[in-house]
Amino acid sequence: MARILIVEDEKAIRNVLKNILINEDKSFTIDMAEDGDVAEQILQEHTYDLVLCDIKMPKKDGIEVLKYAMSNYGDTPFIMISGHADLDAAVSCIKMGAFDYISKPPDLNRLLMTIRQALDRKLLIQENQRLRKKVDKRFAMVGESKALEHVRKVIEKVASTDARVLITGPNGSGKEIVANQLHQLSARSKQPFIEVNCAAIPSELIESELFGHAKGAFTSAIKDRKGQFELADGGTLFLDEIGDMSLAAQAKVLRALQESVITPVGSGKRISVNVRVIAATNRNIIDDIAAGRFREDLYHRLSVIVVEVPSLNDRRDDIHLLIDHFSQQLVNQGMVPKTFSKAAMKHLSNMDWTGNVRQLRNVVERLYILGSNPITGGEAEQYA
Repeated sequence: MARILIVEDEKAIRNVLKNILINEDKSFTIDMAEDGDVAEQILQEHTYDLVLCDIKMPKKDGIEVLKYAMSNYGDTPFIMISGHADLDAAVSCIKMGAFDYISKPPDLNRLLMTIRQALDRKLLIQENQRLRKKVDKRFAMVGESKALEHVRKVIEKVASTDARVLITGPNGSGKEIVANQLHQLSARSKQPFIEVNCAAIPSELIESELFGHAKGAFTSAIKDRKGQFELADGGTLFLDEIGDMSLAAQAKVLRALQESVITPVGSGKRISVNVRVIAATNRNIIDDIAAGRFREDLYHRLSVIVVEVPSLNDRRDDIHLLIDHFSQQLVNQGMVPKTFSKAAMKHLSNMDWTGNVRQLRNVVERLYILGSNPITGGEAEQYA
């Protein structure tokens, strides 16, 4: 039930456009404005899914209306209506942010196709906004850098699919946050999210951890135990630091991905599982494949989509925002609010963050505990 505004000074053309839209979809709500001043007033009163706007009008023309709308309602798609003599102006409108333009007299098929595409774009924008709001604040990606925005866009495109994702990036960069967002923005969000740190589990126990075991499978197996694949059934299994997994375990993970079936250690029972697998590593997997430490076929199974999380050194513009974010977390936990002096901020912004976001979080907490208020540049140098 889209709401559409027609801005056109010629009454006959306004009515033709209105009839075309109603014949296309009777659920449309159509409003009309005869000039730019009226259009701007109506835009203040209602939210629109689409605006059809003539370029040449008395009083205030369509270009001025477009500028006003882009400044105040930037996610509303505009289709500009131009005469043959207005094509240069129409192209300028596209550069300013208009979705498209149509020429007078409008070709019916092109008009309807352009309207459908514009409404689809509006729905996509609304869905992306809804998904961003849905993400648990604990797993929010803090920052406005171009590098981080690229990661966000990939997440928004991929999350709603069941595509396997390999997340790469240095330790402490936030790979687990990306995995959590992929899960929370998916249709599996109400189902389990199971995280397995492959580097923290001894190689002789990793298969039991992932696939479970039957009673008596080994000395300490005193009862049947479900593995993480089975516990994640219906949801998402996050295999962190998968580059540290043994080749034997890699072979079994590959089989599970190929067949969606697992076999617990010491059991002949085959168990079907419906799991989305997301993996992460700080290693150069291509080098590990060349050295025989990682299976190439498993890599290709896992890396349908690759998300590279930037290091903190590659997104220094976000350091101030991250400091504010971690400070607020500490205040929410009951600590006394503190501010950072310009000297402290300068030092922290210029540091070499080899431990990335995790290191910065620890430094902020340390400065809150040991530093004065405001936190000085000397304290930042001493405790960072």
